[in-house]
Amino acid sequence: MSSEHQSLSAKQMVSIENVDHFHFTIITAQWNHSVTSALEQGCIETLIKSGVKRDNIQILSVPGSWELISAASMVVEQQLTSAVICIGAVIKGGTPHFEYICQGVTDGLSRLCSTQSIPVIYGVLTLNNMEEAVERSGGRLGNKGDEAAVAALEMVNLRRSLATPNQGNG
Repeated sequence: MSSEHQSLSAKQMVSIENVDHFHFTIITAQWNHSVTSALEQGCIETLIKSGVKRDNIQILSVPGSWELISAASMVVEQQLTSAVICIGAVIKGGTPHFEYICQGVTDGLSRLCSTQSIPVIYGVLTLNNMEEAVERSGGRLGNKGDEAAVAALEMVNLRRSLATPNQGNG
């Protein structure tokens, strides 16, 4: 299914009370830097527009998308962040390397996500070519870094709501 008509960033700005108390860690793969830096910038801008203090956003860099798994694991283990946003871009080449990296990163982050209470957001683009990358990192299809930030904000809010006892229900 195409994502052309679906976008979290098309939603209105996420409104969360006391968002300035949350801490976010963005881990960005440096491979395909022109793409990942645009995604990172979109992510940062969306967090700040939503009320997150710039001082509460930690930016980490890793060599490539594969390394996002271990870096996210290290960050989650420290329990010092409200959410981890993993940003990468894997562009298909002429060898099966693309499939192995995409599947490995997806599986690794999925396992981490399902075993931890801190949200781990998958902001990794898996692309056929550079044209698709440009379209999704600030081009005609928006900036998927924005969407990763929105997902992180919503998951942090969900986590907070689950930790707060409902009053008046029962």
